[in-house]
Amino acid sequence: MTRIIKYVFYDILRTRFILFYTAFLMVCTFAFFQIDGDFGKVVLSLMNIVLMAVPLVSVVFTTIHFFNSYEFIELMLAQPVNRRAVFLSEYLAVASSLCLAFVVGVGFPFVLYGAWQPISSLMITGIFLTLVFVSLAFFASVLTRDKAKAIGIALLFWFYFSLIYDGLLLWVIYSFSDYPLEKLTLTLIAFNPIDLARIIMLLQLDISALMGYTGAFYKNFFGSNLGILFSLSLLIIWVLWPILFALRIFNRKDL
Repeated sequence: MTRIIKYVFYDILRTRFILFYTAFLMVCTFAFFQIDGDFGKVVLSLMNIVLMAVPLVSVVFTTIHFFNSYEFIELMLAQPVNRRAVFLSEYLAVASSLCLAFVVGVGFPFVLYGAWQPISSLMITGIFLTLVFVSLAFFASVLTRDKAKAIGIALLFWFYFSLIYDGLLLWVIYSFSDYPLEKLTLTLIAFNPIDLARIIMLLQLDISALMGYTGAFYKNFFGSNLGILFSLSLLIIWVLWPILFALRIFNRKDL
């Protein structure tokens, strides 16, 4: 299993897509530093890229890679290698390569400017979002043999969590604005990893005052040890359940 992970990992690192992705993040980070030297504002600007671009890149690249590696997967399964080992090796290699690209692309400029501490929460949420959407992309890939359909399902995941879910959440808030909705919105946020990452980032940047009473409620909850444990546990669940379901389907699938 370790050999498969190393082979796939180094093969992915040599692809132009990963190099372009790393360069894109690095150029954006340096550009934000040139526009404004305030570390908080740079992190806030990068947050928008992390919440939109990172999930999109993760689902698209993972789905394309999975189908491009289909012959390699079949070759490995023709050997005395367990299906679970092959599948998890692919997942770990793809996830680690994308996480490495994100860490280098965003973290390197901050290290040069001597500002590692302000981006700790940004790095953690970016890595978790990468892992979550790589898992969702693998789940979409094992549902069908059609590459175009799998990419469509993966993009639907991204579109739903990035745009549609927020619209539904706003509709609930406006429709029931006369009622206390703090606990309800907290529950609804748990069903969207992007919203969960956004709230954590905003509160870590201490912008909760701009969010009114609801922001104060989130600050008290997410700023506590229980809130941190709750948010990290939810993100871990979002990483695990798609890949576990995908693994179960892959083990029963006729390749």
